[in-house]
Amino acid sequence: MRGKPIETIDDFWEAVSDPCGLPPRFGRNVEAWLDTIQRRAISGVIDHHDALIVHVDRAGFFSRSDRKVRDPKWAFAGRQSQLVIHQPAQPVSET
Repeated sequence: MRGKPIETIDDFWEAVSDPCGLPPRFGRNVEAWLDTIQRRAISGVIDHHDALIVHVDRAGFFSRSDRKVRDPKWAFAGRQSQLVIHQPAQPVSET
């Protein structure tokens, strides 16, 4: 998801919905995400793989340090999932 603008938690849910195969009934909350990535049996896409690694930029939503950001980060703490937060790429200056 690097390069995608993620300004809110809703943007995060929107960004992971299709690539992770989340069903329409997915709750779009941290508890539902935790069930999906750790307990499994909700997304065939995620269940098909041994681990889920999500890469995002440290920008917008993921540049903050409040509880709304800590909760989704905490959900990735299991052995089968990892959230990797990268420094955003610096634009290359033309000289």
